[in-house]
Amino acid sequence: MALNLQTLRTRAITAVVFVIVMLAGLFYNQWSFLVLFTIIMVGCLVEFHQLMGKINATYAGAPIIYKSQNILGSFWVMLIIAGKGTLYQSLPLWYWGSFIIYILIIVLLVTIFFYRPKLGYPVNLYSALGVLYITIPCAMMVDLYDHSIQFFIGPDWILPMVIIASIWINDTMAYLVGSLIGKTPLSPISPKKTKEGTYGGMVLAVIVVSVAGHFLWNLPIKALIAISLTSAIAGTLGDLLESKIKRTAGVKDSGSFMPGHGGFLDRFDSLLIAVPAVWLVLFLFF
Repeated sequence: MALNLQTLRTRAITAVVFVIVMLAGLFYNQWSFLVLFTIIMVGCLVEFHQLMGKINATYAGAPIIYKSQNILGSFWVMLIIAGKGTLYQSLPLWYWGSFIIYILIIVLLVTIFFYRPKLGYPVNLYSALGVLYITIPCAMMVDLYDHSIQFFIGPDWILPMVIIASIWINDTMAYLVGSLIGKTPLSPISPKKTKEGTYGGMVLAVIVVSVAGHFLWNLPIKALIAISLTSAIAGTLGDLLESKIKRTAGVKDSGSFMPGHGGFLDRFDSLLIAVPAVWLVLFLFF
């Protein structure tokens, strides 16, 4: 197959911009981190609504005011989670959260009385799933940023960075190992994934993250192993889940936000499942 230089150039430029934005949001300060994951949350929710619309015709025809309740409710959750933390006390986020919930209540009342009975149970379930699948994980990531010092001695971004690095390394190594020795398909949901690549990626992600985290920042090995292994396993499940949703919706990519790379959900599908898993492991066992 001939190499398309224009496509390669587009993918490369998009990847560089994506990495710069991610690193800036992660490393600058707590506010850039909050803004970054709020944008990720909204982008994923918009694409999720679009995918649900392709799966369910009734949902596709639902009015904007119905779908907006997810966005408004998600803003409120994000502000409340951030507002209760120690890093965001310089701004009264609780007040902003209260203001948004007043608007949300009005939207919900309008929806309940005029639209919800007409849309039916399945559509309401899809709407609730958006909050569970996207909003809660993004809010948990902000919470982990605020509690990073509880688990690691270092900058506030170190815990989120360990999670993200674990996912990225797992994905990269799984692709490389699968390309070299992969023979056994992992799942019909994603035919290109192999068991050899998946397991190899997980092992290498744990080794790289644990060694780098311990020797570069003197982070505890036990916590690094737990976070990297949990991120790799849950991240792979997140990738498979999003692939299943896309196959059901009959689309290749969740969106076109990143030319050559797909949409928000394509980039953050692993993170949406890995973050709640890591959150539970840390607060239950550490």
